[in-house]
Amino acid sequence: MDKIDNLDKKILSILSKNARIPFKDVAIECGVSRAAIHQRVQHLVENGIITGSGFDVNPKSLGYSTCTYVGLNLERGSMYKKVVERLVNIAEVVECHFTTGPYTMLVKLYAKDNEQLMDLLNNQLQSIPGVVSTETLISLEQSIKREIPVKIDEN
Repeated sequence: MDKIDNLDKKILSILSKNARIPFKDVAIECGVSRAAIHQRVQHLVENGIITGSGFDVNPKSLGYSTCTYVGLNLERGSMYKKVVERLVNIAEVVECHFTTGPYTMLVKLYAKDNEQLMDLLNNQLQSIPGVVSTETLISLEQSIKREIPVKIDEN
């Protein structure tokens, strides 16, 4: 990954607060041309520093009222990739992490109600070969959601 300078960091800081801001406004705030901003953003995307942009859809607006974190324990950690291949086909799974600690994996999913959650747990997650146990944590409220702050060097 290429090193990023203070201008890149400033651009990242601005875009992480509002990904929809026009490049001309970013250029004004950074004191450079719109073309420079466009080139910098393209470079940041090509080098995997910016990994996406888009809209966050509120799951509740689609009827998904239950946000759940599920800790999965596997027979062997080496089964992780095979389990991920199965999890990717479950649309309600929105995140999956290979972890240290009490679980081999941590999965975030959304369910429309407790009945669907039970189906996801009993008939989908627990039926994946290699999954030996699950522990379910239901999120009652998301209090913080943000990007990691971009610190600009004071040199």
